[in-house]
Amino acid sequence: MKHKIIYFHGFQSQAHSVKGLLLRQYCAQYFPDVKVYLPDLNRPPCQVIEHIHSYMAQFPNHRFFCVGSSLGGFYANYIACLYGLKSVLINPVVDPALVFAEQIGMSNLPYSITSSWALQQLDLDDLAQMFTSIVLKRSEKLLLLQQGDEVLDYQQAQRYYMQSPSQCMMMTMHDGNHVMNNFADKIPIIMMFLLQCFTARKI
Repeated sequence: MKHKIIYFHGFQSQAHSVKGLLLRQYCAQYFPDVKVYLPDLNRPPCQVIEHIHSYMAQFPNHRFFCVGSSLGGFYANYIACLYGLKSVLINPVVDPALVFAEQIGMSNLPYSITSSWALQQLDLDDLAQMFTSIVLKRSEKLLLLQQGDEVLDYQQAQRYYMQSPSQCMMMTMHDGNHVMNNFADKIPIIMMFLLQCFTARKI
């Protein structure tokens, strides 16, 4: 069976982000049968999900994996839970509507992201609905957290995913930052997790 990884970039990042390209380059070198798709997520949340549904439908005979960072971690978890896929979540946002309300402020909406899209109240409403609709199915997850995350509270992700019925393997690293500058060092672990079976609950 052919494999595809969907890499979900973070908020205000871009399709060809550093982490996405590093993952694609690593797979091209060591796992040429695994293709990495890098969608542009700078669009309203409902359009993001519709795009992923449409993309996956084009490859019915492929096995999909989800990898996501920050807001992309939220999207990756949402899709993984919906389809029962293995996923890797990197410093993920747990409840993005709440985070945006706190960090951007409701009075600053609409908040310009790109020349063609600004974050609206409707987008926050859609994200909130997506969050409450997530059913943490028994899909395998690898959670990569860094205590030095200056944007998100890593403990919130710990608490949320520890209550998951899923097989959730957590790696919490000292120091670090939100973008996880040493991501390249984590790619071998990510690929081992996605292509093999791990049963450990927490590291």
